[in-house]
Amino acid sequence: MDTAGRILTGHRPTGPCHIGHLVGTLQNWAKLQNQYQCFFLVADLHVLTTDHIHPERIRANTLEMVLDWLAAGIDPNQATVVLQSAVPEHAQLSMLLSMLTTVARLERVPTYKDQIQELGLNPSLGFLTYPVLQAADILLYKADTVPVGEDQLPHLELARELARRFNQLYGELFPEPQPLLSSHPRLPGTDNRTMHASYGNAIYLKDSPEITTQKVLEMYTDPTRLRATDPGHVENNPVFEYLDIFAPDPEEVENLKVRYRAGKIGDVPVKQRLAQVLNDYLSPLRERRAVLASRPDQILEILQSGTSRVRPIARATLEAAQSRMGLTAGLDLNEDISPVILTGIFC
Repeated sequence: MDTAGRILTGHRPTGPCHIGHLVGTLQNWAKLQNQYQCFFLVADLHVLTTDHIHPERIRANTLEMVLDWLAAGIDPNQATVVLQSAVPEHAQLSMLLSMLTTVARLERVPTYKDQIQELGLNPSLGFLTYPVLQAADILLYKADTVPVGEDQLPHLELARELARRFNQLYGELFPEPQPLLSSHPRLPGTDNRTMHASYGNAIYLKDSPEITTQKVLEMYTDPTRLRATDPGHVENNPVFEYLDIFAPDPEEVENLKVRYRAGKIGDVPVKQRLAQVLNDYLSPLRERRAVLASRPDQILEILQSGTSRVRPIARATLEAAQSRMGLTAGLDLNEDISPVILTGIFC
């Protein structure tokens, strides 16, 4: 298959995927795998930066997330699914790259202070340096393209800086990865905040039709509307944002908006229609997911197969980086080497 380039992207396995992931990234990934050589990374090392005290969650969430990816259309015959922690070169290259950036530079990453405040963290060294690990994830496979939203551009810029800095000091090795900006919408949660598992405001791909309907009926709408006959606002109203994305008939949605603004239809029937729309939209995905969930060994095999395929690439890149930085990569310690050479290496 002729491809336009090499992509590295991924998610942290912090929980099952929700419909925000579906429209924000997964559907786009399914298209990109037909155009690029794609590596989709299960970034489990990154979870440790904020949730290292719950290892049992990471293992369970990893399988749930990969299951959602496959159900959403990620094809392991076209793309490569990689388990980050099973490729030690990610952490090793991150260590090398950490020598090329400063603490002050990492503290200027916009999400650093934001997440400390939002999550109430006492930040660890790993949390401070996770953008360097992200850069290592990308550069390890010499990815030239990274799909990102605008909020992730500062992280990608650091990866570009590190590639440029390395190449200037040690010779050309890494391409400077280019952003592929996502034009896909960011769905609000059911309470109109950012959709996030920790907020309890997400509709998950694995939710049953009954659970989905219940969540939709509890959704935030227009707080200024006290009665069903009051004129309503469709702007900043997640029920209508969802209908714009998922409803098959735009004319029906426009008709609902006109009636809602005029006070001729209440919140409940609009929510009931949205619940039906969502359940119809998700039905084929849920069927695929149910089949895949009945074969957990297959999920593990896909992870193992993809991870095995990337190990030679990762090893070659790391050894090239080590060699350029003056380290003795690939040394066989079982060989008979002279004490003089050993002294030169370890002094």
